[in-house]
Amino acid sequence: MTADRPHRSVLRDGAAPLALIATLAAAAASPALAQDAEPVTLSPILVESESDSTLRQDGYVAQEGRQATKVDTPIRLIPQAVSVVTQDQMEDQKPRTVLDALAYTTGANINAFGYDSRYDAYYIRGFPAYYTGMFRDGLRLYNGPSAWFRNDPWTLEGIAVLKGPSSSLYGVSGPGGIVNMVSKRPKDEPFREVEVLAGTNDRYQGAFDVTGPVPGSETLSYRLTGLARSAETELVGFPDDRLLIAPALRWEITPDTTLTLLGEYGEATAGGTAGYWNSSYGVASRIPSADPAWNDFDQTQWRIGWELEHELTDQVTLRQKARYADVDADLQYSGLYSTGAPTLARYWGHYTETMAQFTIDNQAQVEIATGPVDHTLLAGIDYTWAEYDANSLVDYASLASIRSSAVPYSGGQNQNQIGLYVHDQAVWRDLTVFLSGRWDHVETTSRDAARVGTDTTDEAFSGRIGVSYDLGNGLAPYANLATSFSPNIGLVYEPASAAVGAPAKPTTALQKEVGIKYAIPGTNSLLSAALFDIEQEDGVVYDTSTGVNRQVQLDLRSQGVEFEAATSFDNGLGIIASWTHLRMTIEEGAAGTAGNELSATPNDIASLWVHYAPPSGALKGFGFGAGLRYIGDSWGDDANSFLNEDRVFVDLAVSYDLGRLGIENAQAQLNVRNLFDTTDQTCSAGYCYWDEGLNATLALRYRF
Repeated sequence: MTADRPHRSVLRDGAAPLALIATLAAAAASPALAQDAEPVTLSPILVESESDSTLRQDGYVAQEGRQATKVDTPIRLIPQAVSVVTQDQMEDQKPRTVLDALAYTTGANINAFGYDSRYDAYYIRGFPAYYTGMFRDGLRLYNGPSAWFRNDPWTLEGIAVLKGPSSSLYGVSGPGGIVNMVSKRPKDEPFREVEVLAGTNDRYQGAFDVTGPVPGSETLSYRLTGLARSAETELVGFPDDRLLIAPALRWEITPDTTLTLLGEYGEATAGGTAGYWNSSYGVASRIPSADPAWNDFDQTQWRIGWELEHELTDQVTLRQKARYADVDADLQYSGLYSTGAPTLARYWGHYTETMAQFTIDNQAQVEIATGPVDHTLLAGIDYTWAEYDANSLVDYASLASIRSSAVPYSGGQNQNQIGLYVHDQAVWRDLTVFLSGRWDHVETTSRDAARVGTDTTDEAFSGRIGVSYDLGNGLAPYANLATSFSPNIGLVYEPASAAVGAPAKPTTALQKEVGIKYAIPGTNSLLSAALFDIEQEDGVVYDTSTGVNRQVQLDLRSQGVEFEAATSFDNGLGIIASWTHLRMTIEEGAAGTAGNELSATPNDIASLWVHYAPPSGALKGFGFGAGLRYIGDSWGDDANSFLNEDRVFVDLAVSYDLGRLGIENAQAQLNVRNLFDTTDQTCSAGYCYWDEGLNATLALRYRF
């Protein structure tokens, strides 16, 4: 440990974690030795990672899941736009973050802040969804101002994106939609996987994933997933280190009762400052804002939860989900400013935050019939407690000064939320009708730097009505009307230059959507199109016009159209295509911005990913993937005074089955992101960032 890096992560020694991973994987996965003298010949088995327990998927196509209704429903018949990033897609594209995983998802914008691996700051249908739209296993992850939960794709078997308001069932959430990350779960059959990876910017990673029945038990199955990474990035003094382990256990208590435990512990070190000096308004230089001697963002997080399901009768099922989660963040950051002298002056900041939360969802599902109409009724009550406290200090004197200074309290918040909801999924012949309603009561206490609390109470009703009709030839047109409700965490500043912030008002929204879904008969495919109009009041966005990120509130309207296709054909060809065209209008905001478009919100985002694995011939064993991502131009500030240029990124993937060389169940895979090193600046609210350049990884995977 050196004096200029007091908080360096233990992951900087790359050899130790990789050796630890190999040892843990071998210990967890060692099968019992065969005792029979007679040899047994087994048929080849296709071993896959996904459990299909709450999200059934095949290749790039999701078939069914509890994503929009909390009950198992074919996605083609859900009267709402739903996109799913499947396990196979993540395996082919090798995303490093959830942002990477969403790069080919319609309606998602991952480019608003350039390259920044600290946060998964995604937008859905033009609205920020990283505070109110981050869910894991159907339960919301409450993020503090900087203490965000980091979700690694290695621990996931799918990501479901629900477009538009989803508060009628999921409670507090934003108007653009929610991103529900599905954890890897225990499988009934053994699956073991070890992977080592190396890449550009000194990226080294080892990971394992083992699951199957607990030896000697007929009712227990387990899963143990782990990862260790030591990496630099293209930003100077900006690491991307991580160490995590995620255990899971499923217990079939009786044939009708199942308990699943899901846990995770992780440590991460990233850089504290991801930006560049803006030499003038709307212009980012190539001078990093960070001070390499004061640039660590250390984070420790853990979670533990359970899912309990009991089939009371053939018609009645009871479920309970619960989770406690905790994040501790320690952020060292710095920046540059001009004093008129030839050289730039520097300031340093130190920010610490703790975030804790508990959430529980109890529900009962009843299946009944009223004459010719079949009903799936769902009723539930959920409760969430969340609390964060922050300490903050900015020092203009020297690095030595901030290192020796105590960090004073800067504010905090605690929130208690209770919600009651009911959902009726009625089917009459080929017609499906969804009726959902929910009432939420939220009590919030916001504390300022003097620890003086301000209490607020918010109540709201949110609902949804959706209709889907199965035409019988793979086509299913639908329509929905839905509302959302979301109290906000943190303070807002009106205007952005105000000296004192105030608790944010709740965000509410109304959506009107029509669309159509099409499964090509005789194929594994799902094509969809949607037309939407979302009106939001009191939305929260960041304003950087004062030189500091500050939350402000404004009214927005998002209108657009989406097209998406996901296919996995029997000939080894898989295709993912998407196009989103929208206009995000500021209905009410800062002076002079009404009627303008929201900054960093492209009118068009399109992508195409094609993957081909020849099933026979000379190229059998190879896999070839190529992707195009188009980001249209957008405004660089809310005054619409200058534009962000459009750009195209190219991604590639090549894999080879090493079984063709006699190494059974092994694969080598090369992934290249941004092949042509396309970089340009993206400006949001007047502050500008740079895209990430070319990066590549080479992975060796062994399954047994």
